[in-house]
This record gives sequence, C-alpha cells and structure tokens, in this order.
Amino acid sequence: MDTDRALLVATGVSKIYRTGSVEVGALLDLDLLVRHGEMVGVMGPSGSGKTTLLNCLSGLDDIDGGRVEVDGHDLFAMSDAARTEHRAHTMGFVFQAFNLIPVFSAVENVELPLLLVGTRAGEARRRALAMLDRVGLTHRVDHRPSEMSGGEQQRVTIARALAGRPAIVWADEPTGNLDSAMADQVMDLLCELNRDEGQTIVLVTHDGAIGARVPRLIRMRDGRLVDDVRQAVTAPVVSRDLPMG
Repeated sequence: MDTDRALLVATGVSKIYRTGSVEVGALLDLDLLVRHGEMVGVMGPSGSGKTTLLNCLSGLDDIDGGRVEVDGHDLFAMSDAARTEHRAHTMGFVFQAFNLIPVFSAVENVELPLLLVGTRAGEARRRALAMLDRVGLTHRVDHRPSEMSGGEQQRVTIARALAGRPAIVWADEPTGNLDSAMADQVMDLLCELNRDEGQTIVLVTHDGAIGARVPRLIRMRDGRLVDDVRQAVTAPVVSRDLPMG
C-alpha cells in the first residue's frame, strides 16, 4: 500500500457484532487509504457496512481487529479520552440528522464545538461567522433551527464541521433528509469545498446520483470493499450565493 500523502490508513479492519452466540461480521479484514485532499464516496446496499465503516474509521466505534491511523496517529492505541480529543481537533462530522441544538441560533450551534475544545469566545464567534458566510448563511446567523429550512440546517452542520479546521470531514448520508433539489445544492457545496479548498471528505450515501458526484467511489457488500474506482465528475457547481430553500 503506497502511503504517500496518506491522511487515513486502515489495515485489516474487522468489526463483529455479537448477540448471544450469534456473530455477524460487519467489516471483514478491510484495507483503505485516503490521501489529503481526496473526496471519497462509499456506497452499498442496506446492511453492507457503510455506516459501520465510517464509525470505525473515525473512532466513534471500537474495532475487533486491524489498525486505523488518522493524520499519523493510531486511533486504537490511544485511550478513550485521547481518541476523543484527537477526533475533536482533526475531524468534522455531518450526519443525516442535523443534530442542531434547538434553542441555539445558527452561530451558537457552530461555535459550541470550538468553545468545548478551549477556543476563546471571541475567536470562536469570529470563526463561526466566517464559516456561516462561507456556506452562504450570513442572513441566518441569528436564526434557530426551527426557523430554517432543511437545506439551511444542513449547511449549518457543514459550517459546524468545518469551523474547527479539521483534517477530514465524515459525512454520513448528508442529503438523506433533503429533497433532490436541496440535496444537489448541499453536494454542490461539499464538492466546492473539496475542489477549491482541498478539504478531505469521506461521504456515505445510498443515492446513486450523489455517488456520481464524487471523484472516487467505493462500493461495499457484506462488510467488504468490492470496488474502488476514480470517475470523471462533470456536474456543475451552483454558486453559494444563490438562494437555497
């Protein structure tokens, strides 16, 4: 495995779920390398291991075998506390469920993770406002989630994921709760961030139209990687200055 400029190196990763005497192999001796600046999509049928893969590679779930290195650090050689701290400083997350705090405004939701890792209040607010501007939500900084559309809420979660300047962003079905038009616009933003700013993104999706938007597409089946291809991406990027519903 050529690890030149590797950000993520997973070797022989296995994950077993056990219920009584029954064992189910969710990930089976899996190898994966992601380089700095890549945008990688992961597709597969329900139960193929897509979300389990994301959770294990990010250290949210333990593994039963193998090794995962992110930014030169072996995640599972760390204590739980050290792994949590490493994740907070090097990773951002975007999920299908927006997971925004209902009583907080957009800017408060974005700045909260920065405050939790010790960023000074003034700097956290500055960075949160800058990221909301980057995702086209300057006009929504003081709005609560209930006052925003689904597409706007997902853009807040993207701003929150990026505000900490992560090495890698994990996106698990980021368009799953959006209609097709909003999904396209969210993907426009993610693709733009990758293309123009070199943000490394690993994205899980069940949607073939979304999978067609990523430069590298991995397919899973029964806990294994069965395909890994690079593909031409020709979909136009919509300006972030255009209104999003």
